[in-house]
Amino acid sequence: MTATAHWDEARSIGSTSGVGYGSAIPALVDEHCQEYPPGTPPLSEAEVDELVAQVPGWERHARGLTREFSFEDFGRAFGLVARVALLAEAEGHHPRIELEWGRAAFTTWTHTAEGLTRNDFILAAKIDQIAGA
Repeated sequence: MTATAHWDEARSIGSTSGVGYGSAIPALVDEHCQEYPPGTPPLSEAEVDELVAQVPGWERHARGLTREFSFEDFGRAFGLVARVALLAEAEGHHPRIELEWGRAAFTTWTHTAEGLTRNDFILAAKIDQIAGA
């Protein structure tokens, strides 16, 4: 099965139709990550400020975006991590993932740009969509 097929399967498992939050981020969730060659400049502060407003719940820090999700048990946290792993493979953009009982956290940044690119916001919006955030 291809990475895209895995993502299609993960998206259907994590479907959030009817969740109001998804309507705030349609432009980002409909986009796909692109490859940025080494030396690509990160987004400007103005661009980051515009995009960060589209992914509420994500904390911006020096070089990336982080969001933590809480769950009632390990299985649900693991379920989100598994769906995000399939998403990351399909998009070719891989976050740092932390998993423990009742908690999953994701941090994304673009290594080749040494900071934030549009990919990070696309991935954040898609993670929120499958999490039902």
